[in-house]
Amino acid sequence: MYESLITGGTVRKLWVGETELYRQHLLHLDAESRRNRFGGTVSDEFIRRYAEPSALSGVVVYAFFVDGVLSGAAELRLLEHAGEAEAALSVERAWQSRGVETALLERVLLAARNRQIKRLHMLCLAENRRMQERARKFDAELGFQSGSVVGEVKSHVRRRCR
Repeated sequence: MYESLITGGTVRKLWVGETELYRQHLLHLDAESRRNRFGGTVSDEFIRRYAEPSALSGVVVYAFFVDGVLSGAAELRLLEHAGEAEAALSVERAWQSRGVETALLERVLLAARNRQIKRLHMLCLAENRRMQERARKFDAELGFQSGSVVGEVKSHVRRRCR
């Protein structure tokens, strides 16, 4: 499924053979966006290992493309506890706060619902206000743990209009 966004890009599921596009996106993130995505400073080597096809096995990735370039992504990773998963977002600076994060999060929530996920966990740094705002749009319960914010969204919840 391809869906056009007002910003001029499209969101679609990333296929297994496209993991290199995802890896290049993560490597292309500026320092702050990378830190926000991974909850701290990570090396290029860490990202290369993180985005290997074997490491992404079973992970659902939705990607935001502009003119064929992957500029944002959302991951859905199943957790050990049945009915639970983790969501993570990364959007290149030029596309932040333009509706891309919300569109990606909506897609991940739909994928979670389709997989019978009841609880979707999101972890972000305490200073990552943008991610906290996105989570609140979906009625996430936010709590603080060790300098991070943990958000929990029930996957059946739809976005609140603002």
